[in-house]
Formats: sequence, C-alpha cells, structure tokens
Amino acid sequence: MRKLLAASLCLLATLTATGCGATVEPSGRTGTSERAGTSAVTLTNCGREVTYDRVPQRVVTNDVGITELMFALGLEDRMAGFAMPDDKGDVADVPWKDGYEKVRWLSRDRLTKENVLDARADLVFAGWNYGFSEDTGLTPDALEKLGIPSYLLTESCRNGRTDTSRGIMPPLDALYTDLANLGRLFGVEERADALIADFEQQVADVRAKAPRGADRPTVFLYDSGETQPFTSGRYAAPDQIISEAGGVNVMHDIEDSWTTVGWESVVERDPETIVICDYGDVSAERKKEFLLSHPPLRNVSAVRHRRILTLDYADLVESPRNPSAVAALGAYLRDVAGQE
Repeated sequence: MRKLLAASLCLLATLTATGCGATVEPSGRTGTSERAGTSAVTLTNCGREVTYDRVPQRVVTNDVGITELMFALGLEDRMAGFAMPDDKGDVADVPWKDGYEKVRWLSRDRLTKENVLDARADLVFAGWNYGFSEDTGLTPDALEKLGIPSYLLTESCRNGRTDTSRGIMPPLDALYTDLANLGRLFGVEERADALIADFEQQVADVRAKAPRGADRPTVFLYDSGETQPFTSGRYAAPDQIISEAGGVNVMHDIEDSWTTVGWESVVERDPETIVICDYGDVSAERKKEFLLSHPPLRNVSAVRHRRILTLDYADLVESPRNPSAVAALGAYLRDVAGQE
C-alpha cells in the first residue's frame, strides 16, 4: 500500500522560481479566466475519456501530493477538504501553507466515503492506493453510484499487467498530464502551462549537468520494510527523478509503480547510492541505521561507502515537489562523483 507527502513551486502572475518553490496567487488572480460553472469538459484520464458536466466547486483530495497539485494551481478556493495522515512531514513551511490553513483537514487517515459525503464533495481527486481501494469500498465506481465524479492520479493508473500494477507513462509525464487536465477542467490553462514549462526547465537544467553514460551511478529507492523492501519500479516518481538527476534506478525493469522486491535483488544489482523516503512511523534515521546494519547489504556499494540520501515522501510521489527533488538528488550525485 502506498502512503504519501509533497511540496514545490507555484505561480504568481509570472512564474518565479525560488529554491524549492515559488509563491502562488489564489485561484482567479493570475490573469486567466476560470471556466463558467456549467460548461462540460471531456478529459482523458487513465486511458479513457471522462466528461465533467460542470466545474467542480467542492473538491476533496487524498494525501499530500494530490492536495498540493491543487494548491500549485491556485485552486484552494475550489476545495472542500483533504485527507492526509500526520506522518507526511511538516506542512507549515511549504510554499502554499496558506492553502493548508484555508482548506479543511477532513481526516488524518485515508479518505473515506463518509468524509466525501460529509464534505458534500462534487469531485474526488485521489488514486489507486492513494485513497481509492476495493478493500475500503472507496472507488470511482462506488462514487459514481452516489453521483459524485472522480479524477484518478495518473501515476496510479492501473496498467492491466496484473490486477494491481500501476503506471501507464513516465512519471514526470504523469505529473504534467494531471496539471494540464486540471488546468482544462478548472479553466486555468495558462496557469497550468506556465507551471509545466517552469518544471520542465528546472529538470532540463539539472539534466544538462548530470553524469552521462557509464558515469551514471546506480540508485536504489528505499521506502520501507525490513523483511522485504518497498521500492519504486519504472512508473513511480522516483524512477524519473533518479534518471533526470543523472542516475539509474536499479529497479527500472519492474513494470509497476510502488512495489515490493526481495533483498537478494538489491544485493545482486549493487546500487552505488540509496535514497530513503522519509515518512511514516519509522524515522529516516532509523531506516538508515537498519540499512547500514542489515547483514545481506554489508557488501553493497552504497552501504560500504555510506552513500545514503534522504528525501521527503512528498518529493517522491507525484507532486509539484518532483522538480526540486530532481535538483536535490542531482546535486548529491554530482557531489559523490566529485569525490571519486
């Protein structure tokens, strides 16, 4: 199961990058007219066309990355609330802390049907294992029976390889697809286009300085798990964060997003760097201590050289924090390369 968190850059009338983020004006204040409430829009979401009869006014979101996509587009005025566990990090200092202060925190757990109904939601923006699950009964089909539309996070789209495997496109393409779709749905296309262009430029700047060819270090993403590690295949955000930063995800061959593997496969692939996803009940420091002391990993290059970087959960799920995560990992990998 996937647990989550994120932050990044936003918009003013003109987009101004400032470190890990930029400031965003609330919706309707960037010179872009929002759509009239009654005009229908048809979007392609997870490979199928979905028509939304009107502009949502009471959107409910699940988890940090999805919530911050709305904030990054300045759409907090269109939100009725969000669900997010307490283990997703400190949101007091993110670029859109005003959004967190303004929008109601419905649940400090995953989203439920009761949350949705209590909020009188007219759209639920969530994803498979990001709020939607057959186990809980909260699914797009269940919401449709209640007359409530949904939008699925593209990173979470099921791909049909198994009943649960997820991912239909490169992770940053998924981010840009969702921003563009939300821009169309809410009539803030210019805002979305500017944000996408800024993110693409940030990533391109890192890519231009990244190691190439045989110099690209191998990287393992460690989310959690001691008996078996939970990690990123090719369709979760870390895969492209790693590649754009100049590395190679050792689990790139796995055609899934977030998934469990065996320690033997980590040892066999001998990553030169490990990235820890910081969230949950187990601290990043405790995760690092485990990796450094876990006997099967003693001869893995990243462990022997103590090349372990921590990034926040919100950096590593689809979110507007992904470009700043590319920059942070890129700087780390260049620093490591400079030491050799």
